[in-house]
Amino acid sequence: MNPKQNLGKQGEEYAAQYLQTQGYQIIEKNFRCKQGEIDIIAKDKKEYVFVEVKTRTSLQYGMPREAVNSKKQKHIWNATKYYLYKNKLENKFIRFDVIEIYQKQEKVYINHIKQIM
Repeated sequence: MNPKQNLGKQGEEYAAQYLQTQGYQIIEKNFRCKQGEIDIIAKDKKEYVFVEVKTRTSLQYGMPREAVNSKKQKHIWNATKYYLYKNKLENKFIRFDVIEIYQKQEKVYINHIKQIM
């Protein structure tokens, strides 16, 4: 795994831990299909939450959420539709969140943005 992939995996772990402390149930991590990938699928009460995690150590290229552009959103939406179909969840409540992880030395900052799409 290269350093960028390592950072991403570490960020996803921070995000999953954060969600659990907020009362979310983690259903699946790193769901992959030919349509795309979903970092975290969680359940918040009766709602299925599809979470994109973006981790940065520098803001040189902008805020992490800015990387969730329209192309990325399309991939997430297509992967979500497939996941819902595959698991027979078509009539469930869903939402899309982004969790930004910003690491500065030993400090980790988490920003949870709900219903981004």
